[in-house]
Amino acid sequence: MKKAFLAAACSALLTISQSSLATPLLNVSYDVMRDFYRDYNPAFQKYWQQQGHKQVQIRMSHGGSSKQARSVIDGLQADVITMNMATDINALHDYGQLIPQDWASRLPDNSAPFSSATVFIVRKGNPKNIHDWGDLVKPGMEVIIPNPKTSGNGRYTYLSAWAYVLKQGGDEQQVREFLQQLFTNVPVMNTGGRGATSTFMQNHIGDALITFENEAEMIAREFGRGEFSVVYPSVSAKAEPPVTIVDRVVERKGTREVAQAYLDYLWSEEGQRIAAMNYLRPNNKEILAEFADRFPAVELMPVEETFGNWREIQRIHFDDGGAFDQIYRN
Repeated sequence: MKKAFLAAACSALLTISQSSLATPLLNVSYDVMRDFYRDYNPAFQKYWQQQGHKQVQIRMSHGGSSKQARSVIDGLQADVITMNMATDINALHDYGQLIPQDWASRLPDNSAPFSSATVFIVRKGNPKNIHDWGDLVKPGMEVIIPNPKTSGNGRYTYLSAWAYVLKQGGDEQQVREFLQQLFTNVPVMNTGGRGATSTFMQNHIGDALITFENEAEMIAREFGRGEFSVVYPSVSAKAEPPVTIVDRVVERKGTREVAQAYLDYLWSEEGQRIAAMNYLRPNNKEILAEFADRFPAVELMPVEETFGNWREIQRIHFDDGGAFDQIYRN
């Protein structure tokens, strides 16, 4: 008995010792990437050790994307930040000087390793007959959208709806009227996409939840595939979630090499395949073709080509007093 106790104690001490020797890496990310990084992190850890490096201990922080960026600016020691739009990463430069202004040029594809589309999650059997953006503004409809002021998911929803009206030939006044009606139909605005999912799926509020297509898969895994339907609208802003090292942090901690490798590996064949398996559209065209059955055709509107650069988008639409505030307060 005593020998068994000593062996267990030694094993526990060895585990603690190995853990303390591992390089710590903090990835501050947004709500709906939990499943992806749950699969990706062990794959990277295995790859990293195969390259002859010591073990890396990866910690994750998830939340509404803008709230997460604010936490890093306020001192959360993120080695890397993996957000769902460039505005939240730009903020690290603009308000904290934590990264260079040209951060997006340091990795391929403007530092966005994959993309996603906005979809509607509707009740089983689609009882309200929801098929496109126009159906969401009908009187009496309840739509769950996270707050565009704190959530990239909410901002992509806002931009997708704006793009839809433009595609219908509408002018800016018609766009604003459409968005005002859309947000009039929003009974609850959570700070992030995960909270919005809980409102819809657990609290049973709303006729439709607007989210990313990879969140639809997370919902299916958690709540069951027969509990809802997924509707692809005719138009979606192309969500391109970018990533970057947080330079000030990695320089202080001495983790630049492993942080860089962690992000680089997102573009590897394994990283891209893990993305596809989690219903994120990989940039690798061959892997995208391999998983084509998971990604229905939808008109994806490139955001910067449609609306201008992200800093201008943030200033015009989402800063205090911007277009969203004007629409929502009216």
